[in-house]
Amino acid sequence: MASKENTVVTGQLKRWNEAKGFGFIGTEDGQRDIFIHISDLKGISRRPQVGDTIHYQVKIQNDGKNRAVNASIDGVEVIETHRSKKTKGNKNQIILLVSVVAVVVIAVIAALFLL
Repeated sequence: MASKENTVVTGQLKRWNEAKGFGFIGTEDGQRDIFIHISDLKGISRRPQVGDTIHYQVKIQNDGKNRAVNASIDGVEVIETHRSKKTKGNKNQIILLVSVVAVVVIAVIAALFLL
C-alpha cells in the first residue's frame, strides 16, 4: 500500500481474534488486509468487533508488511486509561520512601524498648 505513515486511512475490520488481541482490516482500495493489534487501539471504551470502521495510519514493519497504528474505531468513545511513566515512577518512589521511613520508625521504637 503506497501510503505515508502520517496519512489517516479508513477500513473495515474483517476478522478479529479476541483471545490473541489482533485482527485484520480490509482496505478501501482492495489491497492486502492490514494487520492490527489491540495495543494500537489505545483508550477505546469497548473491544473491536468485526464490521467496525477503523481509522488508522500505516506503518511499514521491518519485514515489509503493513501494520495499522494510531488506530481508532469510528463512533467509539476514547477514554484516558493509562498514566504516564513519570507518574508511575513517582508513585513507586513514594512507596519506597514510606517503606524506608516505616522501617526506621520501627527500628527506633525497638531500640527504645531494648534500652
